[in-house]
Amino acid sequence: MQEGLVEVEPRAALAQPAENTVPSEAEAGKARGKNPRFRIFPANLIKFGNFKKRERDQAGSTPPSIKKVREKQEESLEGPCGLGCMAFPRCQRFNNIRCFLIFFCILVTSQCIVFGLVDLSNDNFQKENHLKTIENLVLSLTYDISSCLVVVFIAYYGGKGNIPGWITVSSFLVGSGSLLFAFPYFSGGNYKMMVETEDICREMKMDKACKKTSLSFQSKYMTFFILGQSVQGIAAIPLYVLGITFIYNSVATHSAGIYLGLVEAAGILGYALGYAIGAPLIKASVNSTFEKSGTINSGDNEHWQQSWWIHFVIIAVIAWSTLIPFSCFPHGIRGTARIKARESKQPHLLDRDQTKDQEFGASIKDLFATFGILIKNPMFVYLSLSRASESLVMIGASEFLPIYIENQFLLTPSEATTLAGLVLIPGGALGQILGGIIISKLQMSCKGLMRFVIVTSAVTLVLLVFVIFVRCDSIPFAGITEDYGGTGQLGNLTAPCNSHCKCSSSFYSATCGRNDIGYFSPCFAGCTYSKTLKNHKTYYNCSCIKEGLTTSDNQGDFIDARHGTCDSKCYKLPLFIAFIFSTIVFSAFAGIPNILTILRIVSDKHRSLAMGVTFVILRIFGTILGPVIFKIVGETSCILRDTERCGSTGSCWIYNKTKMAYLLAGVCFICKVVTIFFTAIAFGLYKYLPQEN
Repeated sequence: MQEGLVEVEPRAALAQPAENTVPSEAEAGKARGKNPRFRIFPANLIKFGNFKKRERDQAGSTPPSIKKVREKQEESLEGPCGLGCMAFPRCQRFNNIRCFLIFFCILVTSQCIVFGLVDLSNDNFQKENHLKTIENLVLSLTYDISSCLVVVFIAYYGGKGNIPGWITVSSFLVGSGSLLFAFPYFSGGNYKMMVETEDICREMKMDKACKKTSLSFQSKYMTFFILGQSVQGIAAIPLYVLGITFIYNSVATHSAGIYLGLVEAAGILGYALGYAIGAPLIKASVNSTFEKSGTINSGDNEHWQQSWWIHFVIIAVIAWSTLIPFSCFPHGIRGTARIKARESKQPHLLDRDQTKDQEFGASIKDLFATFGILIKNPMFVYLSLSRASESLVMIGASEFLPIYIENQFLLTPSEATTLAGLVLIPGGALGQILGGIIISKLQMSCKGLMRFVIVTSAVTLVLLVFVIFVRCDSIPFAGITEDYGGTGQLGNLTAPCNSHCKCSSSFYSATCGRNDIGYFSPCFAGCTYSKTLKNHKTYYNCSCIKEGLTTSDNQGDFIDARHGTCDSKCYKLPLFIAFIFSTIVFSAFAGIPNILTILRIVSDKHRSLAMGVTFVILRIFGTILGPVIFKIVGETSCILRDTERCGSTGSCWIYNKTKMAYLLAGVCFICKVVTIFFTAIAFGLYKYLPQEN
């Protein structure tokens, strides 16, 4: 028993100074006769200097068992909190994993806010400028490609070095990348695509030609956003690879789930905040698309651009505020050595006779040797693929859910985006945190973690089946599902009643006639003039509307149509929200158990590289393919698209609701089945590995 205590805590035993060798800090303060707050680092440096000296003096007489443990602890470099060689006594209270986690979550939240703002800005920029496919791909995939190019090297060499130092560099890069995103807006430019048109029927209508966005602004936007995405991609590696590994190594095994759950929740919250901050700016930039004139004066344009770059600058300042705190954390946080000593007695599941005693250096050959060990292990590969397929569900929900809610339940884009955010953010964050808490409280083994992933994924499949059947019937739409009372053709918005109006399908302005039929715009309904009553537009003398209940306004004119979509008399939205929220919560349950299983089955020497390889697989099969898959799903359910605006193909105006429901739920269903499949294979391979202690 006494020998065991010496092995677990040798540093504490060796750190006991000889009597009257080094004065205490309080005695030093009294001897100087000064205020204790002026005590600086000399006393600490003396302590650590004498400590090192005693270790050297006693090295010859150290028992082999203590020496072995002490060498492992020296590798962890557990030390004081301070800047370089300066260790401040009052800072030592912050030298713990909880304080590290607070600053880490602030940095993760900052970067994810940038992601939310950038996604909104890119979507708006692509719609307004009708970029080519290759330009869209470059803007969308630069982050993933840049991170994949460097992740293996940073994961391997960063894992062998000072991880808080790498995270300090990441903090600087997050702020710098945010400033790069701000530069195009800060430098000004004509961002609006301006088209002047009239939204009612006129025989002599004049449509002015498209005025292209300033090429100088477009080139600046593309250049700086590509640079910003590249910088953010490099900054993400220390955060999501080295940072996760560092937190896992600094806490007890069965407590790691709670800490990692908080980190994942912070990322989801940050992305949500980015959307919440940027949504009003997007709304302001496209708010006048369907009005008489789409132009914007220079004063409004400057204010709109200023709103963008100010947000990016604020996020940069927040990210840089973590620079000094991360610089003060040592290589190993206080308490890490004791945790490592305890874990060193437990066998790692993937340790084999040919690798468990092998030491890998800093050469490229050693990097590829370690990489080969991980890739050749099928259990690790299957768990990484499971994590990638799991990410597709959340990617699909964030990409497609706002469009689905907008078209299925006839909400405005801003309402649909807000509602989707209120579902995704609490659901995803709650699922990640609860998943981490449950597995930590139950102290699950690797088999228990994989069972947990399989069971929660199965529950998600059941909920997805219910989601499919919670949908609304389509509203009759002239030219799409209705043929203008037999005078027109399905699939053609133009009919004899509006052929003289010279209408354009480039501007979708939803209009509901008194016959409860939807029209693409008041022009296609044949309406000749309009009024604004109580902030709502009404249309009159509509040649295509002959039936329905007539109502008059306060001036005695009979209203034929109103701006907006027709009432679908569908009240299933609350039920849909309940089912989709539950689906996201149970889907998010699987995130933390999957990460913990990967971290447990590999040796602590390989954890950072294992997370790096998992990151590559997640990017290739998840975040790169995910948006492409769900974009294809959206394209196949589109039944009416903008094809005339400035001579290029634009966004989809109207979707097939039933087809959209089946495709969205079907893709998510397949992703969860793939998750269960790969996790089940890994579970089957588990019996061929050494059992856990």
